[in-house]
Amino acid sequence: MVSSCLFPLHETLKHHDTVQIRKEMERNQWLSPGALEALRVERLRTFLSNVGKHVPYYRGLFRDQAFDPSTVSSLADLARLPLLTKAIIRANTEQLKSEIAQGLSRFNTGGSSGEPLIFFLGTKRVSHDVAAKWRATRWWDVDIGDPEIVVWGSPIELGTQDRVRQIRDSLLRTKLLPAFEMSEAKLDGFVAEIRAMRPRMLFGYPSALAHIAHHAEARGQRMDDLGIRVAFVTSEKLYDHQREQISRIFGCNVANGYGGRDAGFIAHECPSGGMHLTAEDIIVEIVDDAGNPVPHGQPGEIVTTHLATGDFPFIRYRTGDVGVLDDQLCACGRGLPLLKEIQGRTTDFVVAQDGTVMHGLALVYVVRDLPGVKEFKIVQESLDLTQVFLVTEAPFQHESLQTIATALKQRLGSEVSIQIEHVVSIPKEASGKFRYVVSHVKSAVGSPAGTV
Repeated sequence: MVSSCLFPLHETLKHHDTVQIRKEMERNQWLSPGALEALRVERLRTFLSNVGKHVPYYRGLFRDQAFDPSTVSSLADLARLPLLTKAIIRANTEQLKSEIAQGLSRFNTGGSSGEPLIFFLGTKRVSHDVAAKWRATRWWDVDIGDPEIVVWGSPIELGTQDRVRQIRDSLLRTKLLPAFEMSEAKLDGFVAEIRAMRPRMLFGYPSALAHIAHHAEARGQRMDDLGIRVAFVTSEKLYDHQREQISRIFGCNVANGYGGRDAGFIAHECPSGGMHLTAEDIIVEIVDDAGNPVPHGQPGEIVTTHLATGDFPFIRYRTGDVGVLDDQLCACGRGLPLLKEIQGRTTDFVVAQDGTVMHGLALVYVVRDLPGVKEFKIVQESLDLTQVFLVTEAPFQHESLQTIATALKQRLGSEVSIQIEHVVSIPKEASGKFRYVVSHVKSAVGSPAGTV
């Protein structure tokens, strides 16, 4: 009843075409790669033509670049346009609004990359993103209206949960738990609420769900007897140990999702393991540090063009994330192209003194597997200084401090200063997310040379 009646009514009252869009997406996902490509090219040409007519910033840019949207005949034609950065959006916010925009709403990113951004979304963009998420949810034999626990949000986001939203969440059978504060008492409460609700699905940051799972296990509390079918995780890099922990302790599948408020609902994992792009709406390019496209199978920065953003266009938008495209199709039979790998943000990579660029995982495993390490964060301040913040418990040994320092020096350089500090807790980002590794050293992560 919720999926077929209440939620469609909710979306209609908000002037969203979500139901129709989701149905179209569920048909299009089975198109052959060739047919899907033709659909995307047609949509791209129409999108760029409308933007060129009605968006002042792009009207001027197309004129200066001598770019005619009507000549677009392939997705590769996008490379004729410059990349869109957060700095450009900040400098041209008003000029990026369409002259015929409908229902523009102000949004902002959490600034976990150090660059918070204010931008605007129209009703069409919101409808398409909700429909894409809805389609991906249904891949896992769950639907809107199935009992759901959501572990999410900063204090600011949680403060917007007014009475109307509480009523809506109650009707949709969704319960929100605040991910920002995770004291022992709060965790006990979360475990109790999950057991009481017996949700069909979980949704949240992988670090938060893994933390709750670890706490339940430490308390000797079973969580795999509740009938949870799937845990949807997003907004952070999903590490293998988190996937294993969430799956084992909650007794469910783990489905990874990738996207953002700015870039949209980019990709989602299906039960066959493929990370499917929302290809009808979003064109993904992988580029090197100079902005040049890189071949499938090679890492680079993820650049997105969202075809439902005519009211405030995101065209060749630099996400700051690093990923790899796949040229294979998924075993599930869907024609949607795949992301082979999402490696994290550009700031999740570290740089050794000799210039070698490596993923932060090279440092994470040094610390994570030591007995007694409860929480940690590694911050590369410069090529010469890396800080490690530790929250420890028994059986952590003092000798482990030297183990950490030695191992990090082996990876970053023998002359690097490693400063290790014991702390009571490690704060999350303002958005409620958690990052194990942060580097303030600029790296050319798009270049395969010297990358680990």
